[in-house]
Amino acid sequence: MVVQTAAWLRCAAALALICLSALIAACAIQGGSASLPAPNGGIGDNGNAPRRGNSVKVALLLPLTSEGQTAAVAKAMKQAAELALFEHDNPDFQLIVKDDKGTPEGAQAAAEEAVREGAELILGPLFARSVRTVAPVARQAGIPVLAFSNDTQVAGNGVYLLGFPPQQEVRRVVSYALSRGHRRFAALLPEDAYGKLVEAAFREAVTAGGGVISALETYPPASNEMVEPAERIVKELREAEEALQPIDALFVPGGPETLPRLGPLLSYANLDTSSVKLLGTGGWDYPNIGREEVFVGGWYAAPDPRGWRDFSERFAKTFGSSPPRLASMAYDAVSIAIRLANQPAGSRFTSANLTRPTGFTGVDGPVRLLESGIAERGLAVLEVQRVGASVIDPPSGFGSTSQLMPLPGFN
Repeated sequence: MVVQTAAWLRCAAALALICLSALIAACAIQGGSASLPAPNGGIGDNGNAPRRGNSVKVALLLPLTSEGQTAAVAKAMKQAAELALFEHDNPDFQLIVKDDKGTPEGAQAAAEEAVREGAELILGPLFARSVRTVAPVARQAGIPVLAFSNDTQVAGNGVYLLGFPPQQEVRRVVSYALSRGHRRFAALLPEDAYGKLVEAAFREAVTAGGGVISALETYPPASNEMVEPAERIVKELREAEEALQPIDALFVPGGPETLPRLGPLLSYANLDTSSVKLLGTGGWDYPNIGREEVFVGGWYAAPDPRGWRDFSERFAKTFGSSPPRLASMAYDAVSIAIRLANQPAGSRFTSANLTRPTGFTGVDGPVRLLESGIAERGLAVLEVQRVGASVIDPPSGFGSTSQLMPLPGFN
């Protein structure tokens, strides 16, 4: 076990200025369970720091030895957590890093270890299936869980999710479109669990805002089966216009796995984006979406990118590589924990503190945890440009939020 604290990371950062590669080789700690050294304490022969009686211990569960790209993402999330420790100095805060191996069984074992070692809060795990096995362990110990999943079915009863619920992205972009005068909607949705989720949110948001859904098509994920649904939805748009009941907004949720294949099909079917506004979700938030001309000018809901750009620059400067998108959740989770660790013992990570009405402001903007366990996020609406995207409607906060990002001039 290796205990991570701000003091150790400040030392590491100083060494990084001399040689980043040497720092990584000398200071990076591998293995299934890790904790960072206590502040102002020496590192013993076994890599552990002397225990401080008044330390606030928080566990971080990540799939560090999982298969495929998951382990690389987990490593970056661990680094983001270390960056938060460095930037938010609390000498009595200890982060205990546990490898949950990317399995429900591994997550349960990691949670049990964390409880035995005195953790007052569990951050993670990443996968919903692992959250299900961690939750009863944490409940029995009377400690909350701040997980990285966006599966709302695992939220509640002491489990809070920092993931991005797609339903909120749908509501935000549809609400903005309605506010700009769009009333007749259509949708082209994937035939999968995500498609069903966003379809329900889409129907609810359009109906609640007084709009009408005039056409809806679905497509299988395979590229060769996207052609006919794309042609059908464009045909329905054309027929609605000929009937003098034009559809003025087309909802096309998706991401970099599907949109580069859908875009050319919609263009080939002669979709007229001068009269139909394309709408999307946070999956649109990737650098090259504007390469497909059909998406240029489209709107989507996502976090304000300015916080992410600043975080990415600091991460890359510290670790020598760009962070994956999920890294921001680890940074914000540790930042919230450090912020609340200043409270008296026994009242630090209570439901009242975690669900404070004003929430917090982190890498991805305003966020507050609800009693349901779901994170409510302040999302921006962005417009796709040929290169990147621009914010056309900034997020609104929840009052006087707690700042989780470093303040200007931070040393």
